[in-house]
Amino acid sequence: MLHRVTPPAQHANHRPSGVLPGRERELDAVKALLSPHTAPSTAVLVRGNAGSGKSALLRAVVEEVREEGDTVVSASGDAMESGFAFGVVRQLFEHLVLDEEEGTATSPLPGRAGVAASLLTGSGPERSHGVPYADGQDDELLRGLYWLVVNLAAKGRLLLVVEDLQWADRDSLRWLHFLLRRMANLPVVVLASLGPEAAGDGADTAGAVAQLFRHQLTLRPLDEGAVTAVAAHVLGTEVSPSFAAACRTATGGNLFLLNSLLRALRSAGAPFDARTAGELTRHTPAGVGRAVHGLIRNCGSDALAVAQALVVLDGSADTVLLAGVAALTEGGAQDAVRGLVRAGLMTCTDEEVAFVSPLLAAAFAEEVAPSRRQELHARAARLMLAQDAPLESAAAHLRRAPVGVPGAADVLQAAAALAREDSRHGDAVALFRRALREKLDDGSRATALIGLGRTELTFDLSDAINHLQRGLELSRDTAERADAARALSRALCTLDRYSEALAVLRSTSAELRPLDPEKALGLEVDFLYGSVSLPGSAASVRSRLQELRLSDAGQSGAVHPLAALLSLRALMAGEEPEQVVSMARLALDHGMRPDEESTVYLGAIIALGAAGEAELGFSYANAAVDEARTRGSALAYAYAVSARAAMHIRLGQVRECRADAQATLEALGEIGVDRANARSVAAAGALVDALTKQGELEEAAQLEQRWLTGDLQGHWINDHVLLSRGRLRLAQGHAREALADFLLCGHRTTARGLAGAGVLAWRSEAALAHAALGEHEAALTLAREEVSLARQWGVRASEGIALRALGLVTGGAEGLTTLHSAVELLEGTTAKYDYAQAAADLGARAREAGDLARARTHLQQAVSVAHEIGATVVAEGALAELRALGDRPRSPAFRGVDALTPTERRVADLAAQGITNRAIAGHLFVGLRTVEVHLTSVYRKLGINGRPGLAEALTRAI
Repeated sequence: MLHRVTPPAQHANHRPSGVLPGRERELDAVKALLSPHTAPSTAVLVRGNAGSGKSALLRAVVEEVREEGDTVVSASGDAMESGFAFGVVRQLFEHLVLDEEEGTATSPLPGRAGVAASLLTGSGPERSHGVPYADGQDDELLRGLYWLVVNLAAKGRLLLVVEDLQWADRDSLRWLHFLLRRMANLPVVVLASLGPEAAGDGADTAGAVAQLFRHQLTLRPLDEGAVTAVAAHVLGTEVSPSFAAACRTATGGNLFLLNSLLRALRSAGAPFDARTAGELTRHTPAGVGRAVHGLIRNCGSDALAVAQALVVLDGSADTVLLAGVAALTEGGAQDAVRGLVRAGLMTCTDEEVAFVSPLLAAAFAEEVAPSRRQELHARAARLMLAQDAPLESAAAHLRRAPVGVPGAADVLQAAAALAREDSRHGDAVALFRRALREKLDDGSRATALIGLGRTELTFDLSDAINHLQRGLELSRDTAERADAARALSRALCTLDRYSEALAVLRSTSAELRPLDPEKALGLEVDFLYGSVSLPGSAASVRSRLQELRLSDAGQSGAVHPLAALLSLRALMAGEEPEQVVSMARLALDHGMRPDEESTVYLGAIIALGAAGEAELGFSYANAAVDEARTRGSALAYAYAVSARAAMHIRLGQVRECRADAQATLEALGEIGVDRANARSVAAAGALVDALTKQGELEEAAQLEQRWLTGDLQGHWINDHVLLSRGRLRLAQGHAREALADFLLCGHRTTARGLAGAGVLAWRSEAALAHAALGEHEAALTLAREEVSLARQWGVRASEGIALRALGLVTGGAEGLTTLHSAVELLEGTTAKYDYAQAAADLGARAREAGDLARARTHLQQAVSVAHEIGATVVAEGALAELRALGDRPRSPAFRGVDALTPTERRVADLAAQGITNRAIAGHLFVGLRTVEVHLTSVYRKLGINGRPGLAEALTRAI
């Protein structure tokens, strides 16, 4: 009767772990069966897949049994020696027989045992495997070997140990079968291990012999508890449950793979943390691949072909595809899979075949030669294309196939275009680059280069420029050339290479005009917009700018960029604000259209802000930020978020402007835009402006010294930077330097035709600087001019800002009246900072004039609004005035949640939702380290130790 062993449960006085980590219970179970106090004879078979620990278990048993004085003989089956007759028997007894012949035994071996001995020592008859002895000689040998065991067992209990029974030769298996049926009363123990054996129904197979073992123990994959014990033993330290679970998943609970992996981790000095746990297959141990290759090879040549095919199919596939890639019939592949499953190397369901564990797959993959991989990838691609599989699936194999597969270039380019549309930029770049290795005509090469360059705009401007230039030179397709020229000019402008950008736009527009007037007009619009932004070229295009009419675009797609340019022209010409807004709305009715890669839409956003529609401009910019984030484009995100920052300035949202300015700097840094670049300088200027308004002058001064030195180049993006730097210098008490900045800003805006009060209130700022220097007449002249221009423009916020400056410069009762008018105008607008500032000034002057009730009302309003928008300087100044009135107002809270910067608050909110640091970094287009720095600051300001208390801290009452 066949008895299967159930390992005993652990108990309190169990032997300490360490003799056989991970298999302690199984070791105890086998030892109990082999105890001398049990029956005089027994047979125990340990079953398990390769690497399950069978051999280690047998060796541990033998080590302990030897100490009890039993005679132990052992042998091991070997796939390479399975054709040698009685190979395992010879291993078991040859040395004992030789000892007998040398006289170490008390008496010679008698009768049949002697015949067997002569066979083992080479003095008896020999034969080759498969050739029977004559006249029943086989039976005589089996009996002789049986009596040899009887004679050896007469001296004490005999333990016969056979490892890997599945690889034993047939003659030895027949002998073992013979012995197991006749050893009931002998002091003999047979202990064997059996791995997955080949299919067969004969009596001379390991499977047939296995049926005669009374006790059988199957080694299952290690559970997490056993994995934890093995890890602690090998690494010399306790590991977390999550790390142990990751190790078990990677190895499938295979003891050999687990030990190999843990030793590799220890040797590499890798930390035993969550990050390592997520990358375990990167630590594939040396030598494991060769061992796995040998096991698979033992299953047959078809099995090796199937395993190699499975590697290129990413570790799992259905049998039909697997057969095709392996170049086998479907039946042949199924047979090979069956053998691999039996060997414990693969799993198979109705849907797919897969390697039994990720580490085993990774280890075997290293053994597949590169040339073989390429051959199999090419075969997989051809099969997928023939079966109308998804284009991306076939292209993934073509990426790794050798050059020259028919149709590869077209498939690769089509898949790259799809990946780009789906914002899978890394995949798109790899596919475009692989397509360029194929033999292409000029048109196809141009398409691939332009696609590659446009994709690279998201993260590598230098490479993008090179590829776009080469593609533009080769292309003869008008639409493609227009897209390439626009993308190239945008990249060049981002790197401050304006003259090159304008040259590309001008020349390409001229070349396309007779072929495609619509595309040519679109490029000309970009050229004119770029020219207007530079003082040296603005005058040269003014006449052409005045000639343009919206009807020039007809019903074509050029109507949107043309409308954006015309909204800017209306602003420059001082037309009615309604006309500016109308053109800007037409331009932006489909958003900022990041797919066109044109910057002209930024002009429409600026025009909306100047025309008193900053909230509308913000909505367009905010939608563009979301679109850029969806596309995964850091460049588009940087442009969009900088436009949103500009609208925050118009709206007086100091805190939000600071966050967007910081986000712009970080996004530009991610794509390699350095700090000398105009885009970076502009973002730094917006950040300096916000810091100045928040009273953080030291930090603002550090930024100014790093980013805003010198006259700054003349691109119009720096006009506001001059205002920001001037405000900082005025706050620092450097009125003369501040005045120089304000006047330079005015000179540049006037030179490019933007002299109106709605664009930048530089006259008001310069008037206040003159006043601080005691230059009263110059201050009055500029302030009055600003008021006149603002009234002509007709936007309430612009007039209110101008009146505030005039009121401060004028002083006295007249100045107080003027300030009151400024507050009335600003109170109904979205310019919250300007309103809070004017209300605080009015309150302060009213207090000085003795009008305490009016002073109190406006000061309280100023505190409330300034605190809401994060304008710390205005809030604290108004609070000081209230205290001078004798009030004891509660100070705005600038600690706890309010102490967080806008960027810190954004990061904290995302982290509180459980989003990982890496995902937050991707969401905000910043590096992982940046997110970690922000969170560290958040924890410090909120007085918490980490994420567990974050959500509660953010909602806690201030």
